[in-house]
Amino acid sequence: MSKVIIIGAGGVGTVVAHKVAQNHEVFTEIMLASRTLSKCDVIADAIGTKYGNKKIQTAKVDADNVPELVALFKKFQPEIVINVALPYQDLTIMDACLEAGVNYLDTANYEPLDEAKFEYKWQWAYQEKFKAAGLTAILGCGFDPGVSGVYTAYAAKHYFSEMQYLDIVDCNAGDHGKAFATNFNPEINIREVTQKGKYWENGQWVYTEPHEIHKPLTYPNIGPKESYVIYHEELESLVKNFPTLKRARFWMTFGQEYLTHLRVIQNIGMARIDEVDYNGVKIVPIQFLKAVLPNPGDLGENYTGETSIGCRIKGLDKNGKEMTYYVYNNCSHEAAYKETGAQGVSYTTGVPAMIGAMMFVKGLWKRPGVFNVEEFDPDPFMEQLNKQGLPWHEIFNEDLEV
Repeated sequence: MSKVIIIGAGGVGTVVAHKVAQNHEVFTEIMLASRTLSKCDVIADAIGTKYGNKKIQTAKVDADNVPELVALFKKFQPEIVINVALPYQDLTIMDACLEAGVNYLDTANYEPLDEAKFEYKWQWAYQEKFKAAGLTAILGCGFDPGVSGVYTAYAAKHYFSEMQYLDIVDCNAGDHGKAFATNFNPEINIREVTQKGKYWENGQWVYTEPHEIHKPLTYPNIGPKESYVIYHEELESLVKNFPTLKRARFWMTFGQEYLTHLRVIQNIGMARIDEVDYNGVKIVPIQFLKAVLPNPGDLGENYTGETSIGCRIKGLDKNGKEMTYYVYNNCSHEAAYKETGAQGVSYTTGVPAMIGAMMFVKGLWKRPGVFNVEEFDPDPFMEQLNKQGLPWHEIFNEDLEV
C-alpha cells in the first residue's frame, strides 16, 4: 500500500492529483487536502468522473497549523506528503511530517512571509532532524526547480567530466488572452520576478538590478524571445552540488506588456508585502492585488501556445574535450488543459512532483535526510518524464547563445 497526501488545491495541486490517479499501480490511496474543502471536492469529482475507478479522499486542513496537519497525517498515515501549498508553509508542513513520521516533498523553497528572500538555509537546517527520524525530505521537485536539477545531474552523469557554465532557460510563449495575469500564485510570482537579479560567477554571487541583463534567446519550435536574468532558487543548490561550475544563471522570458504592468504595480505600491492601514483594516497590498487578478487556475481553457524550459551547459566531455549540451522540454498549454484541466505552467510543475513521489515510493529516491533533487540518481526520473507527458530532447555541440 502506498498512500499519498497532496496539500494544495490550486492549478499545480490539480495536476498532481490527476497524475497520481493515473498511476494507480504506484499510488494506491490518495488524499487531497486544502484550506478550502470545496476546491478539493471539485478536483476529486472531476478525477472520479474521468478515471472512473479512482476515488480521491478530500480533507480540510490549515497548512499553517501544525497540530491540524499532524492529526490529519496520523489519521490517514501516508507514506509521503506532496506539498504544493504556499512556500510560506513549507516549514510548518515539515514540522508536522517530523511529528507524524511522514516523508516530505515540495516544489518551491521556503520563504518568509514578510520578506521576498529565496534561500534553502531554513530547510537545509532540518537535515539532522529528518536523518535522525529516518525520514526523507525531497526539496524543489517541480520543473524549475526540479527537472532543471535532474537535467543537470543527468548531464554530469552521462556527458561531462567537468561542467563549467550552466544557463537554465525558461520561456512561456503561451497566450491566455488577458491584459495581465500571472501563471501561478500572483503573490509568489510577482515577488519572484521583481526582486534583484543574482547569478553565480567565479565562486561568488553577482547582484544586478531587476531585469538588468537581457538578450533574445532562441527557443525550439518558438523562435527568439527576449530573456532576462533573474534569481531562481535552484542556483543555490546546483552550485553547491556541482562545484566545478564557474557560472550559473537563470533566464526567463517576459513580454513588454507584462513588464509594463509590473512596473506600474511596483510604482503605485501594489507589490508591497508589508501591511498598510485601509479604513482601519490592516491589508497587504500584494495580497489584495492577488484577490483582483485573474486566478491562474482559470487560465487553461483559452490558453494557446507552449512553454520551453531547459538547461544549456558548457564544459569538458568525458574525454576532456570542450562540448555544449542543451536538454529541454516543450509543453503545450492546450494538451495540458485537455488532460488535466490546468494550463502548461501548472502541468510542468505538477507532473515532476508526482514523479518525485513515485521515485520515493519505489525506493529509488529514499534516503534519510533533506535533499535537493540533483542529489539522487537522475536516470529513473528522466525515464518517467518521457512516460508521464514531459518528453525531453537533446542538442549537442551547437551555439548556446549565452
